[in-house]
Amino acid sequence: MTLKSIAAALSLASLCAASAHAETVAPLTFVERLAQAGSPLTVRSEGFSGPGAAILSEAIDASRYVLIGESHFSREIPAFTTNVCRLMAAGGLETGGLTAMAVETGPEAAVAVNARLRASDREQQMSDFINAHPDVMAFLNGRDEGQTAADCAGVAGPDFELWGLDQEFLGASGYLIEQMLAAGPGPLARAQIEALAEQERTTMQAALASGSPFDFFLLKAADATLDQAGAAIDQDGGDRVRTLFAALRETRAIYQASQARRGDPNGRRARLMKRTLAAHLAEAPQARVLMKFGAYHLYKGYNPLGQRDVGNFVAEHADGEGVQSLNMIVVGARGTEAGYNGVARPMRVREFDAVTGEDSDWRKDVMLARPSNMAPGDWLLVDLRTLRSADLEALTPEWRAIIRGYDLAIVAPELTASTKLGADYAP
Repeated sequence: MTLKSIAAALSLASLCAASAHAETVAPLTFVERLAQAGSPLTVRSEGFSGPGAAILSEAIDASRYVLIGESHFSREIPAFTTNVCRLMAAGGLETGGLTAMAVETGPEAAVAVNARLRASDREQQMSDFINAHPDVMAFLNGRDEGQTAADCAGVAGPDFELWGLDQEFLGASGYLIEQMLAAGPGPLARAQIEALAEQERTTMQAALASGSPFDFFLLKAADATLDQAGAAIDQDGGDRVRTLFAALRETRAIYQASQARRGDPNGRRARLMKRTLAAHLAEAPQARVLMKFGAYHLYKGYNPLGQRDVGNFVAEHADGEGVQSLNMIVVGARGTEAGYNGVARPMRVREFDAVTGEDSDWRKDVMLARPSNMAPGDWLLVDLRTLRSADLEALTPEWRAIIRGYDLAIVAPELTASTKLGADYAP
């Protein structure tokens, strides 16, 4: 055989070997890539541990804004949030520190919580406040949410406060009217506000008896009545009263639009939250902020409701400042969850299963990606940043939205429902 023939044979053999190797090295499936992106995370009251803890700590340390998109009213996610508060307060972003926690409740409700946040009998004070003003606030009436807020205040220092960004809750009108009267309005405004207070007391009794939030003053009051009060408040109410009355009317408009399924209540609510946050950041431009909202609110880009919500606003704001934000979604795979069940009524508790039940969604894929040797109680942290690649379009729309909208996905194996503060109404 000539040298030329030998070279040709070797070349052909090499080509065949390379071809055979190429056939055996198939691209990773999404499930395999998901498993590679996952890291076990142990969540205990004393802090985080496990491989996922280093990823989480590094991401938090580098960020001025840390956003937790959650499922509401669990016991475990508030405890997770307390650990995040500790990390933010202890270090990172040059000198560390935690200025505020922005929450999914109204500004006035947050002021009321801040006033009681560091009291030795905080829980009793909050229960008394909620009993006096049924359905005055969302989420911060939860026992575990309140404890997390107090714990965060404890580790962050005396200047820490809650920032309520949302509209006020359905039962807040009585409290808002009380605050208007306490602000010292002039005689014209006072007469009108006192008339509103009388109507509010009547509607509150009706709402307590029926359990229906649609019986609240916020939704029962006539436009003409509010217009008349607004005209008087414009004349001699003063700035504080005008602010409170504007909050009442904006809250009413959002709930009315949602009830009637007209207009753009989700967009209006998102724009309100952005304006409120922008006002806080203008007053404290160097603030380091933790945010805790329902998961739909904290997506980057468009969320599943087609809104560019406050999570996108924060991500863009951070880009403009030249700093980092961390958007993470923190949810459970199965367990029990609590929800609203009527005016001053016990919470509705239901079981959910996002792995095998009718609630099955992207969390099923995450649970299937858990390592076989992983401790049953450990959470799984998925670094979504590693999954952003050219083949993203091959994934399901749900996964594309999660990967583009969040940086980290953290899934607890099980959640348990929290309870609320205040006495339940007994008809």
